[in-house]
Amino acid sequence: MYHTIIIAGNVGRDPEMRYTPSGQPVTSFSVATNRQYTSSSGETVKETIWFRVTTWGKTAEVCNQYVKKGSKVLVEGTLRPDPATGSPKIYQKQDGSHGSSYEVTANTVRFLSSRDEAGGMGGGDMGGNFVGAPEEDIPF
Repeated sequence: MYHTIIIAGNVGRDPEMRYTPSGQPVTSFSVATNRQYTSSSGETVKETIWFRVTTWGKTAEVCNQYVKKGSKVLVEGTLRPDPATGSPKIYQKQDGSHGSSYEVTANTVRFLSSRDEAGGMGGGDMGGNFVGAPEEDIPF
């Protein structure tokens, strides 16, 4: 079966790039998506959902170079569930409340920020075919 997810949002922190034992580059960064709506009681509700995005190969190298905290990006990829549960990864926050982590393996990353906002690159498209490594090769 085929599934895809498309998210547009702001990068929450600078990317981190690592290499698998076979030398393949892997870059990860977080993206926040925001939504505002009015509830049935008339109350304005603001919602932020965080995604951890992983990119591979040439896309990983370009994202590591040009994506910065605050950059606006559009990511197309696949949602990766927690292998143990088949759902998002659940974790405990510092304040004791629970949160969930949605993991996305990116096929395409588009840079939506202007040139000034993105450190000299704007409106770009870093897509293409990627070859993912087995889970045990991922160094984090």
